[in-house]
Amino acid sequence: MAAQKHEATFVGLDIGSSKVICVVGLHQTDLATPSIIGIGSSKVTGLKRGVVTDVEETVSAITAALEEAERMSGVAIDRASINIDGSHLQSLNTNGVVAVARADHEIGAEDLARVEEVASGVNLDTNRQIVSVIPKSYGVDDQREVDEPIGMNGMKLELEAHIITASTPAIKNLQNAIFRSGITIDQQVATPIAAAKSLLDKHKKEHGVAVVNLGAETTGIAVYQKGVISYTSILPLGSANITKDLVYGLRITPEVAEKLKIDHSVASKPRAKTNKKISLEKYGAAGNVYQIDIDTIVSSRLEEIFAMVSEELHKAVKTPSNLGAGVMITGGGANMSEISNFARNNLSVPVQLGRPTGYSGISEKISDPSYSSVIGLMLMDMETPPDKSKHKGMKVANGLLAKAKSILKGLIP
Repeated sequence: MAAQKHEATFVGLDIGSSKVICVVGLHQTDLATPSIIGIGSSKVTGLKRGVVTDVEETVSAITAALEEAERMSGVAIDRASINIDGSHLQSLNTNGVVAVARADHEIGAEDLARVEEVASGVNLDTNRQIVSVIPKSYGVDDQREVDEPIGMNGMKLELEAHIITASTPAIKNLQNAIFRSGITIDQQVATPIAAAKSLLDKHKKEHGVAVVNLGAETTGIAVYQKGVISYTSILPLGSANITKDLVYGLRITPEVAEKLKIDHSVASKPRAKTNKKISLEKYGAAGNVYQIDIDTIVSSRLEEIFAMVSEELHKAVKTPSNLGAGVMITGGGANMSEISNFARNNLSVPVQLGRPTGYSGISEKISDPSYSSVIGLMLMDMETPPDKSKHKGMKVANGLLAKAKSILKGLIP
């Protein structure tokens, strides 16, 4: 039986450097949060440090994750909110001012569009483009910190915005892979901002907080102050670098290194008293390694990563003590034992582990730090404002995409 389209479903699609995850949420009016009805994941080797390097392999991985989520949810997926990742992302804060157009000075949607266009008028290199314009606050005449200016009366409308730019080739390659998977993109969201959506409440944002998303090959940072986003950055290092270090440091295969990392890595300084010999026989290899050597390699790389994170936080807030709510660490790399204490010692701020909670359905499968970004994408998909003209024109396009998706699935091994 073919999967049926459900109008109240929302989809997040997280395309990471090591795996693709798709989550389908069902909106229910009697629940504060959507119910998780479908999850799909697939390993991917077509990305490096968040950027597509093999379109065909990426399409194959996306398709596999989508199919698994469709089977579990019974929902045909033809659109989703997706993440954008990679150290090519950059952020800046800008301002825009326009005169209110209407004769009666009532602010309308067209005024918001114009002030956003003015705020977006930044000079960029020819190979870069704006991917997100996030309103931080509006001003109407002398009134500041206006949340919703539509319907208000004034002569002048101002906008303070957080803008994220990215490499045009990187964005086009990602969009190409998404399109060839049969998916229409509802919106594109920087990975750490998506993670923040699933983890942060208004209270934390008001007091100042940073989300650090420790992924496989990237570490994303999103900083919030006075309730709004103020800084976004993505570093080209992640937990996969620890695996590589174990390969070279212990002279073992990547497969054995990954298993050792999962079973024996601890985010702490080497401690001679806890040293032990670990046989590699159960991992299908010969010889032994020592816990103190694993600890030395792991802590060395983590210190480098958190030194870079600390540098980014100082760019954002000058002193981390301004982050009253501290740091929320999440992502697949946050599953390492004692990672919160390690981050706290290296960043000199309070640190909490961030994981998605409070969902019904098959929620037990997503209460893991590695699902923070994809759950955030699903929530943001739920909040995407309807664009009637866009959806009207998309009926035909989605039909063509569905046919292309069927053809592509038949071609991809």
